[in-house]
Amino acid sequence: MTRCIVVANQKGGVGKTTTVANLGAALAAMGGRVLLVDLDPQAALTATYGINPYNLPRSMYSVLMHEGASLARILRPAGESSMAIAPASVDLAAAEVQLVNAPGRAQRLRNAIERNRIPFDYILIDTPPSLGLLTLNGLVGADEVLIPVQTHYLAMRGVRSLMEVVWRVKRRLNPRLRLLGLLPTMYQPGSQHSAEVVAEMRKVFKTKVFDIVVKNDVRFAEAPVAYKTLVEYDPQHEGAIAYQRLAEVIANHE
Repeated sequence: MTRCIVVANQKGGVGKTTTVANLGAALAAMGGRVLLVDLDPQAALTATYGINPYNLPRSMYSVLMHEGASLARILRPAGESSMAIAPASVDLAAAEVQLVNAPGRAQRLRNAIERNRIPFDYILIDTPPSLGLLTLNGLVGADEVLIPVQTHYLAMRGVRSLMEVVWRVKRRLNPRLRLLGLLPTMYQPGSQHSAEVVAEMRKVFKTKVFDIVVKNDVRFAEAPVAYKTLVEYDPQHEGAIAYQRLAEVIANHE
């Protein structure tokens, strides 16, 4: 059975795209068939795999804007493993406005996934840093939500408003949606502030906070230069190992 996980946080720069790409690569390395879905108009996930978001005849924009459009037709290989990506184009920025009065505007992604006949074990959805219609499509289309949280005080405070949206979506639009967990990211080793934020996260969200902490490291930025994730680029790096551990926890959390 396919597990569909949306990675969401309305704050930018918390590691959503890094998490989708590296978690996907780690799950694929474990033998999983993984589909990455890029819903962010900035298309950083798409660019990670050397795909030009400014020159795409078919992308997630096509899927969201045209009911009945085939998700399978836009898929492209991602990396060197058993991954595929449904790429984003810059046109997605207009979709937020164009979908406002469209029928079934929040269910476009879910309908496309349900129509898809290509077998995947995992679908990972990258979302923009907002709580607009693109993120809403991700929440409605997924079964689980994974929230990367930058280990800064103000970043943690923003999680409350996201959780309110998640529970509202669960009540009104997607009763199967559940919280998979919160992932502390951008952790600064030796920083008392980072340690205090993680401790506060565990106090508030208890077992819903993963035991894994992703440290802030320039290697995450270097890997996409080679059109790879850190898991593929340097699998022995501690950042890659963190996502490998996360993949193991998620795979065993069926």
